[in-house]
Amino acid sequence: RFLAYSVDFQGRRIYSVYFKDLKTGEVFPEFIPETTGNIVWAQDRKTLFYSKQDEVTLRADKIFKHTLGTDPGTDSLVFEEKNEAYAAHVGKSKSRAVIFIHSSSTLSDEVRFIPADQPDSEFSVILPREKEHEYSVDHYGDDFYLLTNDQAKNFRLVKAPVIDSGRHNWVEVIPHREDVLLEGIEIFSDYLVLDERKGGLNQIRVIPWKGGESYYIDFPDPTYSAGVDVNPDFNTHILRFSYQSLTTPASVYDFDMVDRSRVLKKQQEIQGDFDPDNYVSARIHARAEDGTDIPVSLVWHKSTARDGNAPLLLYGYGAYGYSMDAYFSPARLSLLDRGFIFAIAHIRGGSDLGRHWYEAGKMLHKKNTFTDFIACGEHLVREGYTRKERLFCMGGSAGGLLIGAVINLRPDLFYGAVASVPFVDVITTMLDDEIPLTTGEYDEWGNPSEKLYYDYMLSYSPYDNVERKAYPHLLVITGFHDSQVQYWEPAKWVAKLREFRTNDHLLLLHTNMDAGHGGASGRFEAYREVALEYAFLLNLVS
Repeated sequence: RFLAYSVDFQGRRIYSVYFKDLKTGEVFPEFIPETTGNIVWAQDRKTLFYSKQDEVTLRADKIFKHTLGTDPGTDSLVFEEKNEAYAAHVGKSKSRAVIFIHSSSTLSDEVRFIPADQPDSEFSVILPREKEHEYSVDHYGDDFYLLTNDQAKNFRLVKAPVIDSGRHNWVEVIPHREDVLLEGIEIFSDYLVLDERKGGLNQIRVIPWKGGESYYIDFPDPTYSAGVDVNPDFNTHILRFSYQSLTTPASVYDFDMVDRSRVLKKQQEIQGDFDPDNYVSARIHARAEDGTDIPVSLVWHKSTARDGNAPLLLYGYGAYGYSMDAYFSPARLSLLDRGFIFAIAHIRGGSDLGRHWYEAGKMLHKKNTFTDFIACGEHLVREGYTRKERLFCMGGSAGGLLIGAVINLRPDLFYGAVASVPFVDVITTMLDDEIPLTTGEYDEWGNPSEKLYYDYMLSYSPYDNVERKAYPHLLVITGFHDSQVQYWEPAKWVAKLREFRTNDHLLLLHTNMDAGHGGASGRFEAYREVALEYAFLLNLVS
């Protein structure tokens, strides 16, 4: 009957929580200010758990308990995460029987729980935190199911009794595999469903609990993005999954796990005369300087000639283990219809090819991310997809760091670049532990208070490596309320580039005074930002 919902009015990821009676339509006058937006109901239909952040660093560090109809100022603190390298959030099992508090850093986790129908209980630790032990938990019957990297770089699945979930009670359900990254699980009464990744591509595997052969769901495109969607019903044989590719709009399917049939429930509506058959997608590999093969996903209009004259936009991210799967973009069609080729470089630093792919692009291996991207650009030129005078690159946030580093290393390779909310002043930011996110980032970049990491970070930090040379045309976009990459980082980077560059190429800085890290809010405002980026690119190829 009651809905709790959270709203951020500024873009700084600081949310207020509101309550609505779905029967009467009334929005209650009570609200909870300055939260992270993370909220979970208990099973008594009146108790809400939520997380709040540190006022200075914005690290999610406290879990509170609110009773509907009471003054939020009297809410009780049920947990505080005092380790500055960790953040805390609250969640709920699919069975609805358990509420979890999850404390996590880049490389370590600790999960607490209470029965969801006993909101006044004390939280108990499932497994104490250990250095470099990552795990997540779900619940089924009398057992917890733990997705863990304990003795399993690509993760494995174990189960243990709720009453005692220590390692001595672990029973292996899915073993570790060197060539498959186990990314997630979905538990049903009769089936276990796995989100896996092999060879850089998503896979969904269905396993009957009561015996019978497991199988994988088939996907048609050479490069795509697929995964288990929202499945709140425990007692069903219907699996809802999402699918999209560079040529297929975002789609939601209901899949019958018994007869293996699928029904398209919804697909993103594309305005105009869009026909997926007018576009071609492909997956190729570029050879990095150390001999590693780097996957590249591409899409272009079938009328675009492969004669080396097509403009090409190469996109990359390569950080935090986030895989950059091939995805559909309605706005991107305007580039493809104008003759652009679009490419995604699946560079190290993400988990596209497994956990080792991430570890080979972080900390003291971070430069692999940059040289991988350069190798992809060189390969696309060498294979005749484009030429240097028509090659562009784009990335945002940690992907903006990528762009900044790449144009320092190889400014001659790209004609133009777009860097959105770019993390470019690495040393200064990582030395300030009062800036949001810094303390939780040491396991990703290193702690510059240690000379080894300071020297390595200094050797690639985009701001610190600006030199007197000819740089590509550059558009830099930032948000005034950005809590993750503060606006002054790209501003000072642009100022230094203006002083040091030796050519007169475009060098533009756009600061959205109403936005945060995610860019403009609202459907049409967001498209205006995309239009700015595309106008910058199209102007350079006109």
